[in-house]
Amino acid sequence: MGAEAEHVMPVHPAAAVVLVPFPAQGHVSPMLRLARALAARGVAATVAVPDFVHRRIVGACGQAGCGYAPGVELASIDSGVPDDGDGEPPGFASIGHAMEHRMPASLEEMLTAPRRGGVVCLIADVLASWAVPVAARCGVPAVGFWPAMLATYSVVASIPELIDKGLISDSGIPIWTKRLNNGDEQKVNGDHHQIGDGLHVLPAELELSTAELPWLVGNAACQKSRFTFWLRTMERAKGLRAILVNTFPGEVVGDDSGGSEHLHESTVLRILQVGPLPTDGGFGCRTKGDLLRDSPSTKNPSIWQADETCMEWLDQQGERSVVYISFGSWVPSIGRDAINELALGLEATGRPFLWALKDEPSWREGLPSPYAAAVAGRGKIVGWAPQEDVLRHEAVGCYLTHCGWNSTLEAIQHGVRLLCYPVSGDQFINCAYIVKMWGTGIRLWSPKRGVVEDCVKRVMEGEEGRRMQEKVDELRQRVMMGEARCAAKINLDSFVDGIMRDELVLGQL
Repeated sequence: MGAEAEHVMPVHPAAAVVLVPFPAQGHVSPMLRLARALAARGVAATVAVPDFVHRRIVGACGQAGCGYAPGVELASIDSGVPDDGDGEPPGFASIGHAMEHRMPASLEEMLTAPRRGGVVCLIADVLASWAVPVAARCGVPAVGFWPAMLATYSVVASIPELIDKGLISDSGIPIWTKRLNNGDEQKVNGDHHQIGDGLHVLPAELELSTAELPWLVGNAACQKSRFTFWLRTMERAKGLRAILVNTFPGEVVGDDSGGSEHLHESTVLRILQVGPLPTDGGFGCRTKGDLLRDSPSTKNPSIWQADETCMEWLDQQGERSVVYISFGSWVPSIGRDAINELALGLEATGRPFLWALKDEPSWREGLPSPYAAAVAGRGKIVGWAPQEDVLRHEAVGCYLTHCGWNSTLEAIQHGVRLLCYPVSGDQFINCAYIVKMWGTGIRLWSPKRGVVEDCVKRVMEGEEGRRMQEKVDELRQRVMMGEARCAAKINLDSFVDGIMRDELVLGQL
């Protein structure tokens, strides 16, 4: 459509690439998008996923092809993880064990299987670092893929400095809660306070502290385990030739230089920002008209079965009148009381809302009784929604989100204002950019019903809501059709050119 039709460079037909995502929806989806973008440039792309992910995707799509682009194959790797395809996917511990002890053998067979020209490159999600030593054993060059913000990578790359300055322990637990920049000294809570000695990891405007580091998930034991995982991941990342990042050049507004100025000094890897990756693989320098006509027929496969009836419901709602709520596929339940208050707050807004709420006891038990009857006709609850279709719909005016990076990018791509409720991981960094740097949303500091009602009103109504929509539209235009978009295309093209030349000579950052 329009400028999406692009000239793709010819690639030798034997140029085959194997892509290995971390086995979670938020990682598989962008990897599939990358595979389509490579296939659109003539590369034969195989996305290798654990068997339990493969079964869920095929089950959700109803057929093995699942609408993949020509040149993209979805391959199954034996994981040894029991999973019947229903309910919650396997947890972090069982996935981690499979990646380290079961899946390498299957991947090695895949990389060494006879094929014309062989595998010229392995692209591994940085969190799927187990694949890097496998590629090394097989003599296949490995490139990393980071499906989140470059800013988050810079924080992870700064782990040695955080330990050296005494901000975190050797197990990743904060010793001092201090902003990840050179912020002023400030009391944070009864046990920790900030110290200001010039640590430059993120822009000072973000005002993030070490209490919001991406590996601080769950209880202390879980946090320590996650940190060990990160240390091993970053050690293996030293074996990568480069890292492709699913973000737009110039994450900071007004800076389209590539956004690598905040990377830790010890980071010597080439960083290529190639996002946001499109669903259909098309990746041209777009025009304003393309944004208005943006309705790709290609859908990204999902591990979850989406309830399509919500689209008919949206058709019956007024323009920008609906609040859409989703906490993504990976976030644990926010708790019974929080869900109860959030539900009552949504009811109190008097606005129509669509809530993608997992059909699991940990999520549904918090709903007031009888909630469905109380909001009938105005509120619709589904187990999983076709999110891109939802955000693209003209009826949606606000997205209450956990601030996962895929969700954040999709909101930018479709011009939707955000109400941010980060829960864990990189979501606090994403939230800080949304609120402090881009001005495309506000933070919901509490799920209390009165706070929810007030924040929804601020986002959806009045001068504040109007200014927020202006910021969203400006960012969307910059990311989807400005210099950042063209720079991302050039980065991806230069990467493919390196594959074509069989030398992975990458372009300028």
